[in-house]
Amino acid sequence: MKVCFSSQGDNLDSEIDSRFGRCKYFIVADTKTKKFSSIQNPHISSGGGAGIQSGQLVAEQKVKVVLTGNIGPNAFHTLQEAKVDVVTGVTGTIRDALEKYIKGELTPSQGPSTDAKFGIQK
Repeated sequence: MKVCFSSQGDNLDSEIDSRFGRCKYFIVADTKTKKFSSIQNPHISSGGGAGIQSGQLVAEQKVKVVLTGNIGPNAFHTLQEAKVDVVTGVTGTIRDALEKYIKGELTPSQGPSTDAKFGIQK
């Protein structure tokens, strides 16, 4: 199964990014093989709509779950419409979070964890 992480870097030893829509990278990993790919987030500096656009980008990767620190309502609903579960409150490295998910220690969230506009740098 393919899962996606919001990441501060481009590999499994990178830290989870606390932002979804404006994270630096998305890491897409296979839970069986642990092979991964990284996607630089083209929406990190978007003036608006970063959550929706990032949600659409991730859904196009055919992932089943997104693991992130936080996610706003627009991104959450975009992913829900694409039948992608979202796990929030995730911290640490991508590698550690992947292991926790595989062991069943992380469960899907019932809603967004932040207000809209959370990740915008002022």
